[in-house]
Amino acid sequence: MPVILRLERPPAARTPVLEAAAAAALAVCLDVRAAPGGEWHEAVTTWVAARIRKIARRARGAHWAAVQELPGVTWSVGEAQVRALLPGPVDDVPKVVSRLQIGGTELAADDPGPPSPGVPVIWVNAGLELSVGKAAAQVGHASMLFAAARGLAEVPAFAVRSAGPAEWSKLCAAVGRGEAVAVRDAGFTEVAPGTITCITTP
Repeated sequence: MPVILRLERPPAARTPVLEAAAAAALAVCLDVRAAPGGEWHEAVTTWVAARIRKIARRARGAHWAAVQELPGVTWSVGEAQVRALLPGPVDDVPKVVSRLQIGGTELAADDPGPPSPGVPVIWVNAGLELSVGKAAAQVGHASMLFAAARGLAEVPAFAVRSAGPAEWSKLCAAVGRGEAVAVRDAGFTEVAPGTITCITTP
């Protein structure tokens, strides 16, 4: 699944970008077009049945406008926008997407404050120092796994926050008790296979 981050000059803040990425990835899966009989059903079910790999890229200006013409869902959080595209083979993406890159792009850490009560929170392991592209892919995994575990039919307003060592230890314990949902990375980039990158709490 290509996940396109809109990063204009200046770009939106890191946290809302990640929150939009989490929601956009799940929105494709819960879209009516992905339901049985829908035009996206086969592509989405084939992808989910294999590895739910996501590749984040950046776009702005005319390139951002161009990806709006491709099948997918755009999600906005504040000034941040992310478009998750219909998944397909990694080696067979539209030219307008293949020319987009994410390498060398970073967004500074921001301070979003405490999450709103009652909102599911995707906690990112701060100790891993994930790039914004990797983090966007991981929160997209997290939203999907949480929705599957909770049987969600609609996209909630996810909050994304970083967790330091002490908080992360408590979150891992919550996973062990079945109270939270963890993302274990396949290890294609940045981290070793099996690394827990994100934990989502209700």
